[in-house]
Amino acid sequence: MTIDTNDILNSILESLSRIDYIRPEEIPNIDLYMDQVTTFMDTQLAATKRYDEDKILTKTMINNYTKNNLLPPPLKKKYSKEHVLLLIFIYYFKNILSIKDIEIVLKPLKEKYFSGDEEVDLSDLYEEICSMEKSRIEPLQEAVKAAYDRSMETFSGVSDKENRDELQLFAFICNLSFDVYLKKTMIEKIIDGLAVKDKKDE
Repeated sequence: MTIDTNDILNSILESLSRIDYIRPEEIPNIDLYMDQVTTFMDTQLAATKRYDEDKILTKTMINNYTKNNLLPPPLKKKYSKEHVLLLIFIYYFKNILSIKDIEIVLKPLKEKYFSGDEEVDLSDLYEEICSMEKSRIEPLQEAVKAAYDRSMETFSGVSDKENRDELQLFAFICNLSFDVYLKKTMIEKIIDGLAVKDKKDE
C-alpha cells in the first residue's frame, strides 16, 4: 500500500488551522452542578477527541482532581466559572504532565487568582494565555512543514518507493516526537525548580 505523506502533512496543517479554545464568555456565569460541568466540557471540547468514545471529563476525574489538590472543592456541590477554567487547563496539561506536576503548575492559580482578589483574575489570565497560544499556530505550521521537508530528504538511497515512503514517514514521526520530548523535558525542569522553591518557602 502506498503512503501519501503529502496528504498526511496537509491533514495535520488543516487540523492546526482549526484549533480553537473555549472563550471565557462562553462559560456560564452561574455555578454549575457536576453533571452540568461534564456536559459543558464534553460539548465544548468534543472536537479535540481522538476517538468518539474518548471521555473529556467524568465525575470520577473531577473528584480525583479535587482529592489531588488540583481543584478547589465545590461550594455546596456547585462549581464556579473559575473551577471550569482550571478544568480546561487540567484537560490540556494531563496529556503531557503527571498529576503531581499539574498540581505544582496550578498552585498559584488556585491560591492567588481563583478568588478574584488579585489585579488579574482567572478569566483575564485564561484569555491572555489563549491569545498567546493562538498567535503561535502559524509559526507552528511553518515548523511542521520544515520538519516534513527535512524528513522527506532522508533515506533517498532506498530504491523501493514504498519502503522509502514508509521510512520517511517514520523519520517525520521521529522528528516531531523529538521536538515534543525536548519541550516536555524543559517543562519538567521548570516544574522541578518551582517544587524546590515551594519547599524553601515552606
